[in-house]
Amino acid sequence: MATDPAELIHRAQAWLAEDPDPETRDELSKLIEAEDTDELAARFAGTLQFGTAGLRGELGAGPMRMNRSVVIRAAAGLAAYLKAQGDGSGLVVIGYDARHKSADFARDTAAVMVGAGLRAAVLPRPLPTPVLAFAIRHLGAVAGVEVTASHNPPRDNGYKVYLGDGSQIVPPADGEIAAEIAAVRSLADVPRPETGWETLDETVLDAYLARTDAVLTPGSPRDTKVVYTPMHGVGRDTLVAAFARAGFPAPTVVAEQAEPDPDFPTVAFPNPEEPGAMDLAFATARDRGAAGVDIVIANDPDADRCAVAVPAPGTPDGWRMLRGDEVGALLAAHLVSKRASGTFATTIVSSQLMSRIAAAASLPYEETLTGFKWLARVDGLRYAFEEALGYCVDPEGVRDKDGITAALLITELAAELKQSGRTLTDLLDDLALEFGLHATDQLSVRVEDLSLIADAMHRLRAQPPTALAGLSVTRADDLNRGTETLPPTDGLRYYLSGSPEAGIEAARVVVRPSGTEPKLKCYLEVVVPVASPEALPEARTKADATLASIKADLSEAAGI
Repeated sequence: MATDPAELIHRAQAWLAEDPDPETRDELSKLIEAEDTDELAARFAGTLQFGTAGLRGELGAGPMRMNRSVVIRAAAGLAAYLKAQGDGSGLVVIGYDARHKSADFARDTAAVMVGAGLRAAVLPRPLPTPVLAFAIRHLGAVAGVEVTASHNPPRDNGYKVYLGDGSQIVPPADGEIAAEIAAVRSLADVPRPETGWETLDETVLDAYLARTDAVLTPGSPRDTKVVYTPMHGVGRDTLVAAFARAGFPAPTVVAEQAEPDPDFPTVAFPNPEEPGAMDLAFATARDRGAAGVDIVIANDPDADRCAVAVPAPGTPDGWRMLRGDEVGALLAAHLVSKRASGTFATTIVSSQLMSRIAAAASLPYEETLTGFKWLARVDGLRYAFEEALGYCVDPEGVRDKDGITAALLITELAAELKQSGRTLTDLLDDLALEFGLHATDQLSVRVEDLSLIADAMHRLRAQPPTALAGLSVTRADDLNRGTETLPPTDGLRYYLSGSPEAGIEAARVVVRPSGTEPKLKCYLEVVVPVASPEALPEARTKADATLASIKADLSEAAGI
């Protein structure tokens, strides 16, 4: 990191000289002219790190921002890696969302690939990330790139890399690609022809849509009334088309959020999990009134995640967002009822309820580190989910989370239950009676100063809690050391004793820094046995109180 103002200006001028984008050149020129060394220091403090999430960051000029210069270097590094792997003449498929600069980043990537001797094909328009993940295997590509920042704020963009198996990169590939990126000395060394790549037609999307039918049971009920929001992203046309193919009634699309808009004007964060993000969808459902709505569905902006809400009479909104863990369990139960075979998998931060569902069905079960880059690699995978609204219900078609096919499957389940006079909420009650109420919550702290996250992790390692909410910590795992089944990762896991007196069977806490956002995330789970339907309200009250107490104690222990 340069601290001398003259050195900062010199580095900025060198970057400016090869920046191909008039917008970021103008931005950087103004900072140099103003001698804004604070802002220049922030932008030239290092480089955006390429890892297992690829790249993700705020748009702007400089090596610590997402821009065309950074993307061209990333693409050149990926091309060099592929050539070193013997895939120097292979096909790279490139997709992109509707965020600012996404189309430019996709075009630059295609140009770099062609300049390096590979073949490149770009999806025809902004489309859901799962369409790109599907296209890689469908077209026999050696790699794929999706330009997206998923559910990050409007000022961000990102660069997600897949290899030829259709899965996101994991170590050591990420480190090897990062080394090739670092070896790019100058953009002048990166050939970027103006033509030579293919722009795909709608055939690849048609093939993806044809594959979505595979997740449904032929002849199953389809009478579900849905309100849907794409959250200003790219999911609408693909989801509506998938619903039409499947024979579901056309969903009512939230008008204010229907069109792709990179500024996401109606939400603070374009993430269905964030407070207020679903308000317009709930208002649309209420406006339907006598017409009735069975469920509300939302995709995040690149449509790889799927949120579900159910009627909740007596609440202010009249609707309740299901947690990702709840939807994950519902889909698992639905697939078990379909006699699905193969391994069910989730991550170490997701609810353990699915382990019990799988065991009862005599199905293999695995837990991985956080992220579908790990889940997609589980041997014999049939179904995977993670608590952050990600579900893989057709791993043979898309080896990643897919918010479109997940929406189809949960809508089918709602239709089957509706035909029997029941709801998704009723099925959740059934699961609680059979396996215990698995209540989950999250303590998530967003920071401006990343050192606060490191400090909290250090504090917990130096002085690990011995009890939370009055429950003894019976086992503490520092995941930095890895386990018999998991590679090392920056995380802590605590298993808590039950309390027969309090009616608690067990509890678990996992603490980790987010891999894609400046957040410290703490995942909490409490299991409460339920003897009868009448005991459910009391069980929920116990679980909520225990979760709140764990959250308070953990916050104090971590100093956050």
